[in-house]
Amino acid sequence: MRKLWGGAFNETTAELVDRFGQSIQTDLNFWQEDIIGSVAHARMLGEQGIISPEEAKALIDGLERIHEEGPSYLKFDVEDIHTAIEVRLHELVGEVAGKLHTARSRNDQIATDTRMFTVNELLALQDEIKKLQGLFLEISSRESGTLMPGYTHQQRAQPVTLGFHLLAYFWAFQRHGTRSERIVTVTNYSPLGAAALAGTSFPIDREATAHELGFIAPIPNALDATSDRSYIMDALHLCALIMIDLSRISQELILWSGKEFGFVKLSDTVTTGSSIMPQKRNPDMAELIRGRTARAIANWTTLAGTMKALPLGYNRDTQEDKPPLFDSLRKCRDSIQLVYLMLETADWQTQRMAESTYGDFSTATDLADYLATTGLPFRQAHEIVGRLVRHCLDRGIVLEELTPETLAEIEPDVPAAALGVLSAAGSVARRESLGGPGPNAMAAQLSHANLLFAERGFPRIA
Repeated sequence: MRKLWGGAFNETTAELVDRFGQSIQTDLNFWQEDIIGSVAHARMLGEQGIISPEEAKALIDGLERIHEEGPSYLKFDVEDIHTAIEVRLHELVGEVAGKLHTARSRNDQIATDTRMFTVNELLALQDEIKKLQGLFLEISSRESGTLMPGYTHQQRAQPVTLGFHLLAYFWAFQRHGTRSERIVTVTNYSPLGAAALAGTSFPIDREATAHELGFIAPIPNALDATSDRSYIMDALHLCALIMIDLSRISQELILWSGKEFGFVKLSDTVTTGSSIMPQKRNPDMAELIRGRTARAIANWTTLAGTMKALPLGYNRDTQEDKPPLFDSLRKCRDSIQLVYLMLETADWQTQRMAESTYGDFSTATDLADYLATTGLPFRQAHEIVGRLVRHCLDRGIVLEELTPETLAEIEPDVPAAALGVLSAAGSVARRESLGGPGPNAMAAQLSHANLLFAERGFPRIA
């Protein structure tokens, strides 16, 4: 296996050692970043007089040729992507290729590649988040009056609307977008020129390479520049948080698409069948998102465990930072797109949702609230309504079936006018407090969400 070192060694490394340490297959994820970083480095070397302008041009021309060719022209019997590119560069421009690594180490090179890759991927992820938010807004606006049960503890709680429920996810993803922007900011600093750990004796211009590569500035301390992987942990944590929310949506779609709920029919395009049961329509994509969320969480804890005891300076352990990063970012983007597809093609069973709010005692709180408005302490009102619910259950009736006569028989102290607050539609209509599902509150919330959505990026909620 070809390497960028070995002059001080009398023997070649064992085949198992080569195979165990090889990273070329995963490194291919950022082959473009490696080339772009090398172009900036070569240009700076020429401008600083460290190599001649002609040599710098030859290196840049060769690197651009490799970029045009794509990764299929690279050799894979090498340690890593840096070696693969330098080997190909030598084939194209000859011995001058050996000057590209002047004033640079693989330590700052890999850190540069990874930061550039992470920033680019997070920016792409932000686009996916924004697109999904747009769908939440569209459905929430359309279904703002669609009655459905609201749940706590997975038990019927209070009536809400489908639009209200899905709009909650808009705000969750607004936070994810804001987090992503912050991570881009802390990531977007340049390690290039830090060399192995202590900089270089060559008169390099780190500001120039940082500017060309789109970084905010060079990282001030060379040792920190080659040691830090906290930005990767930030990105992995973000992916885990996003996947957790995607898993929650997926779990709801799994439950709601079952016959026991019957709230939604998922499209053929996002479901699968059974090899033995012809009638089955399985929400496999939602289940896979739910399952793969565990991988995203594990990827964060894996790198945290790797980094927890490493002394400053580059350690080969950190070669294990990139497979989790690649895996989590890919799973996160794919899962966002799949949730978008499931929601975009969902057939909401709105009549079934509305009918499900009948007879579930979810307006009991409305009755207690009504009694509290008459001057009764809420705790006393709560006790009275609790007794009323128990009597209804004993009689096999529901709140909506109460008549003035039945009410007077069960709870004579409750006025008959209280029966007017027991409909699910009325319950929703009265909940006009900020953030509630009432029509005016929802209109205000949708207006707020649309204003934020129209802004570039992910501004703060308030």
